[in-house]
Amino acid sequence: MKPIKILAATALLFAFTGAATVSAADGAALFKQKTCWSCHGKDAKTPIMPFYPKLAGQNADYLFNQMKDIKSGARSNGQTAAMKGVMGLVSEDDMRVLADWLSTLK
Repeated sequence: MKPIKILAATALLFAFTGAATVSAADGAALFKQKTCWSCHGKDAKTPIMPFYPKLAGQNADYLFNQMKDIKSGARSNGQTAAMKGVMGLVSEDDMRVLADWLSTLK
């Protein structure tokens, strides 16, 4: 096998195995680190205000897109003003990890 093919295969393997091991542990850690729990509840389903969304079990792509839209300003209705400041501290990679993790919660 040529060195380029070996490198590409190794990178692909790392991408698949890395993604599987990152989500659960890092998602929970990011949820705490980025203070998501302070409004959405430690279990992501008991928000402090009745009009804040329950995040646990939501579709991962939906959650990811909402976070991106809030950060970019594409979504600026409802309670997004409170979220905009927080989302400024969250990278797109972190958003994906958070969204994937939240979608696994029941």
